[in-house]
Amino acid sequence: MTFDLTSKLPGLEPSIFTVMGAMAREHNAVNLSQGFPDFEPDPELLALVDAAMRTGYNQYAPMAGIYSLREVLSKKINTLYDHSFNPDSEITVTSGATQAIFTAITAFVNPGDEVILIRPAYDCYEPAIHLNGGKVVSVQMKGKDHNIDWEEFRSAITTRTRMVIINTPHNPSGRIFSQSDMRALEQALTNTDILLLSDEVYEHLVFDGKQHESVARYPGLVSRAMICVSFGKTFHTTGWKMGYCAAPDYLMSEFRKVHEFNVYCANHPIQHALASYLEEPGRYLGLGPFFQQKRDFFLNAIAGTRFNFTPCEGTYFQLLDYSRISEETDTDFARRLITDYGLASIPISVFNENREDHRQLRFCFAKKEETLTRAAEILHKI
Repeated sequence: MTFDLTSKLPGLEPSIFTVMGAMAREHNAVNLSQGFPDFEPDPELLALVDAAMRTGYNQYAPMAGIYSLREVLSKKINTLYDHSFNPDSEITVTSGATQAIFTAITAFVNPGDEVILIRPAYDCYEPAIHLNGGKVVSVQMKGKDHNIDWEEFRSAITTRTRMVIINTPHNPSGRIFSQSDMRALEQALTNTDILLLSDEVYEHLVFDGKQHESVARYPGLVSRAMICVSFGKTFHTTGWKMGYCAAPDYLMSEFRKVHEFNVYCANHPIQHALASYLEEPGRYLGLGPFFQQKRDFFLNAIAGTRFNFTPCEGTYFQLLDYSRISEETDTDFARRLITDYGLASIPISVFNENREDHRQLRFCFAKKEETLTRAAEILHKI
């Protein structure tokens, strides 16, 4: 028996990550498509989780997260970005950054509201906007270098604009927003009531001496912003689904109304482990050099191939340009790369306005050196 149902997301297809992941498994391909490491987290962190479970932290945590974790996060943000969030009322621990993002959108986007997305945009933003009756307004980054036309951005703002969503370091391009980008955004939002959702899950993965320009550094932005961060991306534990949101109390009070009746609370023993683990700043401050070494290993390994590239500035994703090899669309080329060569990547056009295609594929280098070497050997054959 079936029922006549009206979909709230009509026409939504399986995500590119689901599609490429399934193809990679079917063809036993080297999988550099999805953004997760193929190596284990720090054994010290695992031991802390085990100890927390054995100590008895196995029931519900406080709705907003345990205070000791929120406190250490407040100190971290203040030290790195010179902004103080009240751990009691302005930080909430979430079941991953995606839940934080969905909760922030649900708390503030109403039917008919416009939300500006800077594309290419990670694919969890748009469905959440549609589910809440919002309208997506896209501002496309320009060309293969993914620069932002801030004049075009300003022209996209209307009286119905409720929220802007940004992501830096940026997935999938691997670029970071510069200080001038952040100043331009700050100026564009001045004298408006527009809210800002800042996806900063790769905040510690910044390379070549550059600096992460967190929204928290900018008074004109942080006063209207919800900053969403992932512990999974930071500590190689994406399967734990742990993150947090930091925001001014007048926004966080609304955020928590949705959070409480969405997941209520995040994983309790892992919170205790993270609270202890974060007491040593080197455990996250060393991630930039760690992943830069992996980026450089991968790029050195593919030197001499027919792919063009500019080293990414942040994240653990590298774009490779195949325009010297084929005129196929990036989706077709990515599929053929799996079926004919046994290597999985992610095409970029699926994240762009009107599927704008620059013949670039995204490769995840958060992998063991042997995995990256196998991938490089394949790329040399193409």
